[in-house]
Amino acid sequence: MIAIIDYNMGNLASVRNAFAKIGSDATIVRDPDALKDFDKVILPGVGAFGDAMEHLRKSGMESAIRAYAKSGKPMLGICLGMQLLLERSEEFGMHAGLGLIPGEVVKFDTRKFPTPLKIPHMGWNELFVKKETPLFDRLPKAFYLYFVHSYHAVTQSDYVIGETLYGYTFPSAICRDNIYGIQPHPEKSHTNGLQILKNFTEL
Repeated sequence: MIAIIDYNMGNLASVRNAFAKIGSDATIVRDPDALKDFDKVILPGVGAFGDAMEHLRKSGMESAIRAYAKSGKPMLGICLGMQLLLERSEEFGMHAGLGLIPGEVVKFDTRKFPTPLKIPHMGWNELFVKKETPLFDRLPKAFYLYFVHSYHAVTQSDYVIGETLYGYTFPSAICRDNIYGIQPHPEKSHTNGLQILKNFTEL
C-alpha cells in the first residue's frame, strides 16, 4: 500500500493518477496516525519550503514522517518534497527541514551561469545517473524528466544518485538508506517518470 501525504502543498491528483497508470493503488493520507500502516510513502510538494514545514508541523505529519523514516520502509520525496528531506532551506529566510538527509536547499546562483538562463528552471532536462540504484532500474544512464524549481539541493556526494546541468551541475536525485528524493516531477515526465514510480513500488 502506498500513501501520498496530503499537507495542502502537493499536486496530489497528478501523483495518484500516475500510480494508477502503472496499475498501483495509492491513497491520499491526511491522518498522521495512519501513515505507519502503509508499505511506502510519497511526500509530494509544490510551493514554499517554510510554508510546507509549517503545514507538516501543524498537521502532526512532521513527527509521523520522522517515525516512518525510522521504520526502514521506503519513502520518496518529489520536488519540494525532496527538499523537505534535507536539514534546512534558505528560501524566504532560513527554515529547518526534516533532516532525514544531510544537506541544504539554496537558490540557483545565476552569477555562476556561463550564459543567462531563466529562473525558475522549468521544462525538460536530463538527469545523469551517478550511482546504481533500484529507483532507476530499466532506465539509461541519462534520461529526460520535467523540472519546475528555483531552489536546489546541496549535499555530500555520498547521497547523490542523480545530477542535472542547468547553468551548473546540481543534485537532482538523492538517497540515504530507505529515503529517496527527486527534484523533477516523475508524475509529469511520461514514460521515464512512470518507470521511476514503478521502480519505487518494487523497492
